[in-house]
Amino acid sequence: MSFSSDEVNFLVYRYLQESGFQHSAYTFGIESHISQSNINGALVPPAALLSILQKGLQYTEAEISIGEDGAEQRLVESLSLIDAVMPDIVASRQNQQNQQKQSIKSEITDTNGEEGTEVVAVVSSQNENMEVDMSIEIPSSKATVLRGHESEVFICAWNPTTDLLASGSGDSTARIWDMSDNPINNNQLVLRHCIQKGGTEVPSNKDVTSLDWNCDGSLLATGSYDGYARIWTTEGILSRTLGQHKGPIFALKWNKKGNYILSAGVDKTTIIWEASSGQCTQQFSFHSAPALDVDWQTNTSFASCSTDQCIHVCKLTIDKPIKSFQGHTNEVNAIKWDPQGNLLASCSDDMTLKIWSMKQDNCVHDLQAHSKEIYTIKWSPTGPGTQNPNMNLILASASFDSTVRLWDVERGSCIHTLTKHTEPVYSVAFSPDGKFLASGSFDKCVHIWSTQSGQLVHSYKGTGGIFEVCWNSRGDKVGASASDGSVFVLDLRKL
Repeated sequence: MSFSSDEVNFLVYRYLQESGFQHSAYTFGIESHISQSNINGALVPPAALLSILQKGLQYTEAEISIGEDGAEQRLVESLSLIDAVMPDIVASRQNQQNQQKQSIKSEITDTNGEEGTEVVAVVSSQNENMEVDMSIEIPSSKATVLRGHESEVFICAWNPTTDLLASGSGDSTARIWDMSDNPINNNQLVLRHCIQKGGTEVPSNKDVTSLDWNCDGSLLATGSYDGYARIWTTEGILSRTLGQHKGPIFALKWNKKGNYILSAGVDKTTIIWEASSGQCTQQFSFHSAPALDVDWQTNTSFASCSTDQCIHVCKLTIDKPIKSFQGHTNEVNAIKWDPQGNLLASCSDDMTLKIWSMKQDNCVHDLQAHSKEIYTIKWSPTGPGTQNPNMNLILASASFDSTVRLWDVERGSCIHTLTKHTEPVYSVAFSPDGKFLASGSFDKCVHIWSTQSGQLVHSYKGTGGIFEVCWNSRGDKVGASASDGSVFVLDLRKL
């Protein structure tokens, strides 16, 4: 099997996208001229590069494990990717494997059946564990799988007032799914992201990277790799196109009042848009590298973070940041204000989670417990000023180290470490009452945890790596979007 340089470049580009490194994918795509290749990305399955590498490893392991007599013996230790391409190591492992086969044959000849008893005991123990796990396992019959997207589904979000679930994908569409008990429209609404070319509208062929509903659920805003933000009605009609960014949009958010939309882009700027007219109200150019995330503090002030390792707090009509925070030593992936807008949490590729206050320059807490990059963070909807004032405010962090951590931000301590995932965790979301946390990982699993005890309550395994999880407004449905193009909904009332 041989690959052209275009094919290799596209597979690497797609892998960067699927791994969440949107800005790296964009830079790599520009430098390798992805847009000039004739590869139809919609036909390339998700995780294609990983699939090819895994098959190559399996082939090499099969060569080692099958001896000259044709008998197969399972490898005691799997090959690493680097080992598999080094002939000396492959030859050495083949010799070890052959010696091990001879040793096993000798042991079987010398025993009187004692080892057989031990094997039965191990199998019995495994079965017992499986029975325990199955008590929290959500069967596929209790999940509604929504198919229609033709590529990875990076994001999903519930309408705040109705059971409409929006999703955004690499197929250059967003979709609105009616998940109410008596749906008006059985089919999904397809929101095609098009651009003007030669006087006609053609599909942009760019990823939909972000989406957010306004406060009353009447409008949906989407951000795309084509550089445009768009506003849609719940009927899927395009209401406004917002064009001022020079390059992909990485994040966008409505303010609580619903009169402004905030966006962040690869062009290093953040923009406040007037929703009613679609006009750029103010553009902020304070970052020295792509802006990755934004979050409103009030209806007119917000924070932004960037690959430049800086965080800026800006306010409408003011020409300079009203506060800047520095302390991270690698790109800052996400930022979130607490429910009252007093504390700002940030997470970074430097493996730290930091808490900031407008009252001081240095961080309030520098939380160092994760062993790999922290991809995202979420505050609980609890504490003073929320609908759950009698519960403590906590913060959740999701990391590429396969764990989720829950933090007591007042004391700066980790309350629970949630460890059932086996691959990077891309998303976490609190239930509206703050009692549960959903997490989604590239191990294809959505786990639902008790925030009080840290115990796993429910678990569902989908068919692709999970990019996003979200709760509906009543807290009885969890939506998730995946790398294989699927979107699914878990109805917790049925459990």
